[in-house]
Order: sequence, then structure tokens, then C-alpha cells
Amino acid sequence: MSTNETAETTREIVAELLRRIGAGDFRAVAELYADDADWKLNWPPTEHGRAATPWIRHRSTRADAADHYRLIAEHHVPELVGTTVERILVDGPDAVILGEIRQTARATGRAYTARFAMHVTVEHGLITRHHIYEDSLAVATAFADGSPGAAG
Repeated sequence: MSTNETAETTREIVAELLRRIGAGDFRAVAELYADDADWKLNWPPTEHGRAATPWIRHRSTRADAADHYRLIAEHHVPELVGTTVERILVDGPDAVILGEIRQTARATGRAYTARFAMHVTVEHGLITRHHIYEDSLAVATAFADGSPGAAG
């Protein structure tokens, strides 16, 4: 496959990923991921898997991908969600999606806005890398139980 064809496939997969995320079809989102993917979030490891933010953890399987998006939806108020994608940069099999999310934590009722960058790699038509860089402090603060220093 030529470099241009690779980049076009990457663009198509990223566009479909964003469409499926927006539609809330988590099983269909997961179908875009390879059976084994390199999935990382830039949160401090001590914050992974907390009860208030269970979607925050490294993952590696297609089922993990569906669970990630399901948990995000479960822990936020669906009527108060918004994502703005500002730019998608593609270089062969790699894409970086830049934007901003606006969510409201279901448990606390606190709204937050967080800038993000998502780096995905597409190989053989499937996502093999999913790395997220986001304003983890904004998310943690929205889910904090209110006690000093609490992050969920």
C-alpha cells in the first residue's frame, strides 16, 4: 500500500471511530480495534482504576475498548456532553486528534472541560495504538468527593 493510501485508510478509520463514539455504539467502536492494542492514558498510575473513574486504566483488548467507552458514558450525564474536534493530523498509519471534551460527572454533578490529544495508529484497517493525553486534573477534580486532596 502506498503512503497516500495508508494515510487515506487512517483518515477513514479515524472518521468512523469518531462517528461511532458520537453515536454511543460501543460494540461498533470496539470493532475498529485490533484484538490486541497498545492502549494507554497519561494519568498517574496511582490513579488508575479508582472507583470514581474506573475507565482510567491501560487496556489491551477489543473488549476493553467497548468497556472503556461504556464506563465513560455510565459515569457522565448524557445530556451534558460535548466534544469538539479541532484538528486531525495524519501521517501514514498515525493520526493525532486534537480537541476538547465537555462533560458533567454523574456522581458529583460537576461540569468540566478538558483539552485532549489522542494518538492512534491504524494497521491493516484496525486501530493498534490508542494513547490519550488529557487534562486529568480537570477530570479528577470533577469526580472528587469534596474532601481536601480527594480525587475519587
